[in-house]
Amino acid sequence: MPDKGARGRGARWCLPLHIHISTLFFLLVLMAGGSIAWVSYTRSADMMERAAADLLGRISRQIAAETETLLKPVGASVRLLARSPVTRAGTLETRREQLASFREALLASPSASAFYIGYEDRDFFLLLRLANRSDRDLMGAPPGAAYLLQSIDHGSGRFVFLDEDLATLRSDPRPDYGTAYDPTRRSWYGQALAGPEPIQTEPYLFASTRKLGVTVARHTDTGRSVVGADIRLETLDESLRRQRITPGSQLVLFDRDLGVLAYTGKDWLPPPQAGEARRPDLTELGGGVLKALAQRLPQDGETEPLGSFRAAGRDWHGAVAQVQWLGGQPVYLGVVIPDEELLVEARGIRNQSISVTLLVMLLALPFTYLAARLVSRPIRDLAGETAAIRRFDFSSPVRTRSVVREVDNLATDLGSMKGAIRRFLDIASAMAEESSFERLLPRLVDETVAVVGARAGVLYLAAHGGEALDAVVLRDADGASHPLEQAPAGATMAGLVPAGARSGVGRLTLQTAAGAASQTLFGLLGAEDLAYLAVPLTDRKQARLGLLVLWFDAPPDRDLVHFVEALSGSAAMSVETRALIRAQKELFEAFIQLIAGAIDAKSPYTGGHCARVPELTKMLAQAACDSADGPFRDFRLGEEDWEAVHIAAWLHDCGKVTTPEYVVDKATKLETLYDRIHEIRMRFEVLKRDATIAYWQARAEGADEAAAKGRLVETHAALDREFAFVAACNEGAESMAPEDVARLQQIARRTWLRTLDDRLGLSPEERRRRADAGPVRLPVTEPLLADKPEHRYERGAMDLLPADNPWGFRLKVPALLYNRGELTNLSITRGTLTDEDRYKINEHIVYTIRMLSELPFPRHLRAVPEIAGGHHEKMDGSGYPRGLKGGEMSLVARMMAIADIFEALTAVDRPYKTGKRLSEAVSIMAGMRDRGHIDPDLFALFLRSGVYRRYAERFMQRKCVDEVDVDAMLAEVTA
Repeated sequence: MPDKGARGRGARWCLPLHIHISTLFFLLVLMAGGSIAWVSYTRSADMMERAAADLLGRISRQIAAETETLLKPVGASVRLLARSPVTRAGTLETRREQLASFREALLASPSASAFYIGYEDRDFFLLLRLANRSDRDLMGAPPGAAYLLQSIDHGSGRFVFLDEDLATLRSDPRPDYGTAYDPTRRSWYGQALAGPEPIQTEPYLFASTRKLGVTVARHTDTGRSVVGADIRLETLDESLRRQRITPGSQLVLFDRDLGVLAYTGKDWLPPPQAGEARRPDLTELGGGVLKALAQRLPQDGETEPLGSFRAAGRDWHGAVAQVQWLGGQPVYLGVVIPDEELLVEARGIRNQSISVTLLVMLLALPFTYLAARLVSRPIRDLAGETAAIRRFDFSSPVRTRSVVREVDNLATDLGSMKGAIRRFLDIASAMAEESSFERLLPRLVDETVAVVGARAGVLYLAAHGGEALDAVVLRDADGASHPLEQAPAGATMAGLVPAGARSGVGRLTLQTAAGAASQTLFGLLGAEDLAYLAVPLTDRKQARLGLLVLWFDAPPDRDLVHFVEALSGSAAMSVETRALIRAQKELFEAFIQLIAGAIDAKSPYTGGHCARVPELTKMLAQAACDSADGPFRDFRLGEEDWEAVHIAAWLHDCGKVTTPEYVVDKATKLETLYDRIHEIRMRFEVLKRDATIAYWQARAEGADEAAAKGRLVETHAALDREFAFVAACNEGAESMAPEDVARLQQIARRTWLRTLDDRLGLSPEERRRRADAGPVRLPVTEPLLADKPEHRYERGAMDLLPADNPWGFRLKVPALLYNRGELTNLSITRGTLTDEDRYKINEHIVYTIRMLSELPFPRHLRAVPEIAGGHHEKMDGSGYPRGLKGGEMSLVARMMAIADIFEALTAVDRPYKTGKRLSEAVSIMAGMRDRGHIDPDLFALFLRSGVYRRYAERFMQRKCVDEVDVDAMLAEVTA
């Protein structure tokens, strides 16, 4: 059976079950861990994003609060200064008298960088705080300078650097400042005059410091000047930096036009260009990261949720919140946070979850593998069991058990299947091994009853292909046979199977009709009721062959019914096959006996030879098989060997169908299809008539009557004597001496006158053979006895026997097929046969071997040609047709040689001779043994076993059966 290719499964990648289970477990753990990590990561990220969004709102509120904190003190200081005398001072000197008020205002408002007042006459008075070195460097202040006084007095500009105590450190005139700067043209000036309350400008770059900030301004009570304060937004930068969510996050404060007010980055203001400073746009900062915020401005004052985007090669989260700015101006706070910082904790949780999952997987690896091995071991065992079934190995039962219910059920079912297949194959094998139809039937019932646990079984077969069912086997569970009369009638049992059903199952009681018909069987089994399973047996054409009825104490279950139904198909096939084989053997046997009978009927000289030789051969073979010692103690013949002996013995002379009966039956030397002595007698009659005619002619011519009469009488007497001699030679009863042959030749020289053409009325074949002879002038004188050319029959190519023939024949083949010369045949020294006739008779064994060799015998019958073709061989190699010696012949062939000779010697139904007495025949065969013609050991067995006498009592006439001195016959060979 194909196994490797089946197990290879083509190109599929197959792994053991425990690998699949382990892999599945790992995948499940990995998926579970991954899912947990992902959920944790997602939730943590959501929490981080919500926290960032909440923080953004808090920052916006804090920025608003800080802005208010920055602006409110400044507003109060502006109101106070608006009512101070400085608003009415007209010169620098009088204005400087109020410097202390300005300084106090700066000290009270840390967020303010400068307080100033602008007059309607374009005068300007400003005190600027130099808060740091950057401010001092920007304004070119001397060391120790704490304040800068910027003044425009009637068009004259001046910068005065003051220390902490407002002492002048340096005073620099600035003519250009007085002409370039006009406070009345500043936006804060015009806005402050428009209303009674302090105003707050939009962020802008201060003219004095070029710093970004806003101005808080209020007009004085006189309405002729405006007091203002500059607030730098650098403090908002620091506030935003303090509110950073992560180190890499960026916060930006910007207005509606995207102008930046505050930013966490350093030096974000661009340097002035052409003396002008400008406030950068939101999209210009942060390397393009803040640009995404421009599209996320909140609507209706709500904070936009934290969103993700990608910029500058990194992933970010960002949002924008609106800040409540003094004066109601819309200002926005934006934040961008890099994902690697915002989600660092979420990713940490994710990575930790993944690490824990991997650790669990690594720790669980050996345990999972072992558990998978334990779980898959029963399946591996079951795979081994299925492989054993595939190899038809049913030597051991299935013992596999599993904690998995399905696997355990599979093991149980596989064990049942294995047992069923084993039982099925055992029965099929038993039926296949049984070659005898008569032994097959009871064995079939025995095997089936034993396998299914039935009480008894009855097999019915259709009678001669008809519908009637006859019981042929009745067997019980012990394998005992019972008389068929105790089996229920076949017609009754046939009714147990519904029409079209594969089987019939039920229970019969004595109260039912079928049960009453089964009463005898019930009594045999000691039961009042029995369950039955009836299964019809059908052939390949669904014709009914028979019926198998099994009897049980309880109705069989469905599985058993299906098993018997499947078994019935195999049983039906075996029955049909054996029946066909038996029918073929019977046909072959009849054909064999037909041929043998035809050969025996063909010639009375063979009588019942073909029928008696098989009997004697088998009697001698049985004696050899029964020998417990001697040379045949190990000789045994099986059933198939006996069949070969039987067929070979019946067909040992089948080649005689090719031998013309006139050759086999040639009782006289001149006999062919008829005895040609009649032609020769007619010639003698013609010569006698010629002598009589000559007498009367002589008398007519006046010859002496007495002398003529004497010559006539003498001639007639001589012709009578010569014919009598020729006739005696034709009989062949005595041997021909040389002088007899010389006398024949002398008689043959007599002539007679033929006046008719001897080519008239011939067959085409005979005319063909005479084609070489030319026409003869008639009348013609011919010898009385002659060997004419037409008497010689040439041997054709089909009648030749090459020396290298495939059968190993070693016969001397005569040159002529037949020689029917009259003088040649009459001159035969012994018997009636020419060399050609004897070869033609012996040739029957050649055709026997050739004919049998052409038959397609099965293996156990292939020895038939050798057995049948060896009965004319002799132990010394002088036999024919192969010239075999004793060691070259099979023992059965040597047995048949003895049987053939003994039958020929003792036959009484041959017209050309009388049968020999028993003692004569044995004596002749003893002589043949001594001359090395027959096997001496078999001849001794033939005598000692009494085979010769048993045969004689069956087939010989009683008067011919006399006593044989066996010891004397055997003593001769030992002498």
